[in-house]
Amino acid sequence: MPSLAVLLLLCLGAFLVAHLVYGRLLSKLFGLDAAKSTPAHDHQDGQDFVPTNRFYLLSQHFSAISAAGPIVGPILAAMWFGWQPAFWWIVLGCIFIGAMHDFAALVGSVRHGACSIASVLRTYLNPRSYAAFTLFIWLALILVVVAFTDVTANAFVVALDVTVPGSAVGGAGDQLVKIDGGGVASSSMLYLALSIVMGLVVRYLRWPLWLITVVFVPAVGVAIWLGPSMPIDLRASGDIPNLYWAWGILAYCGVASMMPMWLLLQPRGYLGGFFLYLTLGGGLLGLLWANPAIEWPAFEGFTAKNGQPLVPFLFITIACGACSGFHGLVCSGTTSKQIDREPDAHLVGYGGMLLEGVVALVALACVMMLKPGSELAAAGPDKVFGVGIGSFLHELGVPLQFAVTFGMLAFATFVYDTLDVCTRLSRYLFCEFTGWKGTAAGVVGTVVSLALPAWFVAERVTDASGALVPAYKVVWPLFGSINQLLAGLTLVGLSLWLAKSGRGLLVRALVGVPMLFMMGMTVSALVLQIASSNNAVLTTLGVVLLALSLWITFEALLSLWKGRPAR
Repeated sequence: MPSLAVLLLLCLGAFLVAHLVYGRLLSKLFGLDAAKSTPAHDHQDGQDFVPTNRFYLLSQHFSAISAAGPIVGPILAAMWFGWQPAFWWIVLGCIFIGAMHDFAALVGSVRHGACSIASVLRTYLNPRSYAAFTLFIWLALILVVVAFTDVTANAFVVALDVTVPGSAVGGAGDQLVKIDGGGVASSSMLYLALSIVMGLVVRYLRWPLWLITVVFVPAVGVAIWLGPSMPIDLRASGDIPNLYWAWGILAYCGVASMMPMWLLLQPRGYLGGFFLYLTLGGGLLGLLWANPAIEWPAFEGFTAKNGQPLVPFLFITIACGACSGFHGLVCSGTTSKQIDREPDAHLVGYGGMLLEGVVALVALACVMMLKPGSELAAAGPDKVFGVGIGSFLHELGVPLQFAVTFGMLAFATFVYDTLDVCTRLSRYLFCEFTGWKGTAAGVVGTVVSLALPAWFVAERVTDASGALVPAYKVVWPLFGSINQLLAGLTLVGLSLWLAKSGRGLLVRALVGVPMLFMMGMTVSALVLQIASSNNAVLTTLGVVLLALSLWITFEALLSLWKGRPAR
């Protein structure tokens, strides 16, 4: 069995070859043309449509798509089924399905005026299918906003001591580190303030990109260092400090989603992207330097302890680490409105997903070095990732306490940067669906999109065991299926576009085969979840989503069969 370091080096090499070979092949087959004007230029308004440098856009896009999925999914899948099934799905799924899905969704949106994937479907189907798909996407976005708001709020109030195993820090003996959510919250606030200052500097002082990078990227490190010394602690304000944070985060999402892209989204995405690059780069270097032994079992069996079979649940558990429907929403929502030249889609769409695959591999490595039954293995995925990244950075000489705080903030940043993007996407969908334009439409769309999350984060219900839990957790088990089913339906719409536009058989097969695989895995998983559910709300929502997806698929097949012209 190769060492952990050798495995990661082989994967990085495979991703590089895939980007240079398969990514270029897709660019050629899709006919990317640098001479064609993009929607960012055609509809430039300084608000949503803003032509953006491809490297600047890559950082922003990467930070938007890198939510909790590529961290939580691989960790849970490794614990349930062993690290090897997760490893192979991350590598092969990312190269041939996930990165292709993101690239195709980005190009498809650019070719249709930077509209949503739902609107692309409307072009080739009918208003009924468009309405069904829009409802499906909107429900998925609402669930993401609620869940990630709760995760971030909890990260801002957690206060606990974690024992880092000696095997994870060079065998120097177990070490105790403190995780202070108030410090993470302070660092996050400073990080957002830095983003706004950077946006103003770029807009009005017009510093070159290298100078912006040299000044503001190190400033993020200063924010991390200052945060723990000035924690924002809401625990003394009542028994539900996470609720106060949740409402505050949602209020921020509402304001941030209405801000011009240049003021917050782009600079925050650029800084967030670099922060995540540093997390990945430092984590990889420390991991390669330490080369810890693989302690976790390679294979745990075809059925997890919770009763879920490896097939199809492996493919919906890892989600964003290999393929994600949410990525298609980002590609066709914010990123397609900023593409400067069509060929930039290669780096941003295909390359961005490969970077997310690296995140998933690093998260998987955090599990692979643990011994079964260890204290850390029983902790949540955020702790496993935070302590794992911290231990890797510690190998490079970074003090362990700072390193673990850095890892926890990295996890929070992965989630935090996605929230206002989801809110902005919900606003786009609302305005696109209603045809209502202007500032008033944006405000109403934002308020409507945040009203349900504001209620859900405050509402508590009784689960099957009789415990009070956040309301969204009752239906959260469906999220993996919803997200992956969204990817499958996105590929359905893209396959329809390619067929109607007369593209060659090869490119249609490269999109169509992954589409069949994703639809097969996700529909079967959803059916199994509905059949085993004893919760009426979960069952009802599952049936509705299954019916919507089958309806859209049937309409697409019927359109192909009858040869309907594009609308």
